[in-house]
Amino acid sequence: MLPSLSPWGTVAYFHINRDYIAKVLCENRTRPQLNCNGKCYLAKKLKQQQDKKDKETTERVSNSPVAHLFIAKILRFQFQSETFISKELPDFFYQLPVYRSPFFGILRPPQLS
Repeated sequence: MLPSLSPWGTVAYFHINRDYIAKVLCENRTRPQLNCNGKCYLAKKLKQQQDKKDKETTERVSNSPVAHLFIAKILRFQFQSETFISKELPDFFYQLPVYRSPFFGILRPPQLS
């Protein structure tokens, strides 16, 4: 996060020391008609920071490991489409047991005749 805040620090430093930069460090201090007031110094510093960040990024990318991917020739399988038809009915039977209460024989609902 610190490198991303670095340009803001440069701009803050420029605003705090604007008079000193305009009088001593400005490249255009001998030409007051340009109204540079140190903006050339600020632009130069921001450009240096951007170039430094670009160089670091380039180095990081060039030093990163490279994974070489390859695809081996794969044998192709072709499945013959055969339909399986069973002529026999399945031999299974499933039925839930019926629960009968022990009182079923004693307590019966009335039957209509």
